[in-house]
Amino acid sequence: MLVELGKLFGRRRTWAAVVLLNVLPTIVAVTLAWTGIAPRPGSGPAFLSAVLADGTLFAIAALAIVLPLFLPVAIAVVAGESIAGEAQAGTLRYLLVRPVGRTRLLVRKLGAVVAFTLVAVLSVAGVGYVVGRLLLGDAPASGSLLSLSGTALTPTEVAWRTAVAIGYITVSMLGVAALALFLSTLTDSPQSASLGAMAFLIGSSLLLTVDAARPLQPYLPTRYWLSFVDLYRDPVLWSAIERGLALQAVYVGVFLLAAWANFTTRDVTS
Repeated sequence: MLVELGKLFGRRRTWAAVVLLNVLPTIVAVTLAWTGIAPRPGSGPAFLSAVLADGTLFAIAALAIVLPLFLPVAIAVVAGESIAGEAQAGTLRYLLVRPVGRTRLLVRKLGAVVAFTLVAVLSVAGVGYVVGRLLLGDAPASGSLLSLSGTALTPTEVAWRTAVAIGYITVSMLGVAALALFLSTLTDSPQSASLGAMAFLIGSSLLLTVDAARPLQPYLPTRYWLSFVDLYRDPVLWSAIERGLALQAVYVGVFLLAAWANFTTRDVTS
């Protein structure tokens, strides 16, 4: 596992992806601080309308900015490269010559992808918090925050809700990672695996806007990604969050099982 983590985080492009993930939210924060104009409540990414009053909220607002596109793209690229990248470089068959076993190699690749997912989510939240504190509004003197239901939340309540939101977003991205990892076992081209995963997710997002696809919408992988905003209601609305977690568990389980079945029976020639 340490070898795979070293290979992944030893690459410059891995850290370039993490930096790029943080560029857009930082630009948004600078723009908000410069102009002092925030989106109206109910428009734009979640919580962006409130960050001028409390910059600490920019941690979760930054995640809402990158969640629809940039975060899944970064994870799809890394996961899509995990097996297909070795095949394209001609090193996969040499890895399998060692007494490692295909299942063990797949688990190591999965562990590295999960670690990248966690690092990506935490970096966006951490940089967002720091940038928000430095550039945007101070927390209210009372220390409380108005929930989406209009009641006051204490700093402790905001802190645990934010921690749960970060965990929920991480789990939501594991579905992307599992899909891209499965596609990575099907092809020798990491680009094809990444693009295939992105095409699936873009298709899912488009179907969410089509009324005729309403029967399918509860089962689409992107359906509950933004349900973490329900954590900031009082009381918390857990129903959509629970459905989102259950849906991601199904996608992760199905795609990982498919990846294992294909990789352990695949005729590796490269």
